Amino acid sequence: MKDIRETQYFKVEKEPEIRISDVIQKVYESLKDKGYNPVNQIVGYIMSGDPTYITSYQNARSIIMKVERDELVEELLKHYIDKFE
Repeated sequence: MKDIRETQYFKVEKEPEIRISDVIQKVYESLKDKGYNPVNQIVGYIMSGDPTYITSYQNARSIIMKVERDELVEELLKHYIDKFE
């Protein structure tokens, strides 16, 4: 038995960094698989912040909530603007 007066240590595993483009792709595919219009649902989520716009199928809701909504908009806008260059 360990001495309770000694400092206990634990290590928290850092979650791997997720790319925003991967988040958008995974969520898009999950919404499409479930028969939703992915564009409408993602826009609804971005505009309202209501996670129920995103299906929980394949953890899509949890995945999209790991990214700030403004980061989603930024990534989408960058991708759109890159097509002009």
